[in-house]
Amino acid sequence: MWIDVRTEAEHRQSHIDGDPLIPHDQIVAEVTERFPDKDTEINLYCRSGNRAGKAKSALERAGYTNVENKGSLAEAREARSL
Repeated sequence: MWIDVRTEAEHRQSHIDGDPLIPHDQIVAEVTERFPDKDTEINLYCRSGNRAGKAKSALERAGYTNVENKGSLAEAREARSL
């Protein structure tokens, strides 16, 4: 699962089709509801990687075990050859 943790305004400007937008400050509540299995593979990205790092830490504190900060939107595209 790939998740965009930027703001709605940033998402409107450019995004990866099919990836859910869950702002970093809402990540735990939304991910817990959508993905109750705490071993779910979760890849996070934002504008620069900073908010993805904050979201990763919050998810790990909530017990998620397979979370990666993939950096920026451009890096997420590159990692997936998009």
